[in-house]
Amino acid sequence: MRNWLLPEHIADILPATARQVESAKAAMLEQFRTAGYELVSPPLIEYIEALVSEDDGALDIKTFKLDDHLSGRQLGLRADITPQVARIDAHLLSERTGVTRLCYAGSVVHARPNGLMSSREPLQVGAELYGYAGIEADLEVIGLMLDALRLGGVENIRLDVGHIAIFRGLVAAAALDATSARELFAALQSKDGATIRELVAGVAEPYRSAFIALPELYGPASMLESARSRLPSLPEIELGLMQLSAIARALQGKVELSFDLAELRSGFYHTGLLFTAYAPGWSDALARGGRYDNVGRRFGRARPATGFSLDLRDLIRILPARHPARGIRVAARQLPDASNEVARLRATGEIVVLDYLGESAEALGCDRELVATSEGWQIVPFH
Repeated sequence: MRNWLLPEHIADILPATARQVESAKAAMLEQFRTAGYELVSPPLIEYIEALVSEDDGALDIKTFKLDDHLSGRQLGLRADITPQVARIDAHLLSERTGVTRLCYAGSVVHARPNGLMSSREPLQVGAELYGYAGIEADLEVIGLMLDALRLGGVENIRLDVGHIAIFRGLVAAAALDATSARELFAALQSKDGATIRELVAGVAEPYRSAFIALPELYGPASMLESARSRLPSLPEIELGLMQLSAIARALQGKVELSFDLAELRSGFYHTGLLFTAYAPGWSDALARGGRYDNVGRRFGRARPATGFSLDLRDLIRILPARHPARGIRVAARQLPDASNEVARLRATGEIVVLDYLGESAEALGCDRELVATSEGWQIVPFH
């Protein structure tokens, strides 16, 4: 058995790249910190009820499950950090009544990959804002997401924006049952016009025509005017189109924008705006986000919420290159005499490498060495 093989869609990150990833993660978290977002670090494993709600089939399929030998209850390896942050806001930070900004960076594990090229161990980085329902909060989060991608080296970002409340408003007005709504949701996700027409054949007008129109309502901000004429006047639709227009005005000229009223590729818990970032050279989204008001209800506290996340592993091939600092070689035979000087140098941030085998400068990654002289320890070029 070749026990060095890793499972499918699981990969090591080797030294130089691992340092790039950690540096990018630190830069993003620092960016979030300066915007007022506090760092949280939820556990990798929790009781399954906290990680997956009963009606979230997609997340349930992604989540690895195992038995807890201590409690006898079922545990899950987190497949998404957002439910955990909602739990923290709802339960552990319940004394806060105003706006709460939280961020995170950690691995999640997927039982199934999102796509052919996707990792089953994404490094999820994200930020979430709780306690304010206004469009200003969504714009803040979108700006944070775009800045994080640019920090990671992504250029020519395109932002696709949708609004799931438009679909949900139509479902409620048409009085669709849960099974029909799920089937229609799946057909809209895949832009399957023939299946959509079949599923809404018995739906009353104007809702039948509205469902059929949704996959055709995509494009620049000017499309939103067409949507107003083709969709019925429902409160959810009016609010959705108003918010999408506000996004268009606020981001015009700052990022390439497109709107898609059948853009439903998101978690079940989203309730309003959906936004997805794409860039040339990637076949799938680089970051996703949206509004998920009341996501904390099952933890005892329903609040407005909006946020985004990205997989830092997706950016590995373009992360800013780091030129590793060269170290100082110390021949191991010089210990313990050189121990105090080695400790002093390391305390100043220098890389100090003990050489046991008499290796080359290239092998050790050093360009200097520590030598004993009549005047004490000196650092000289290492060749």
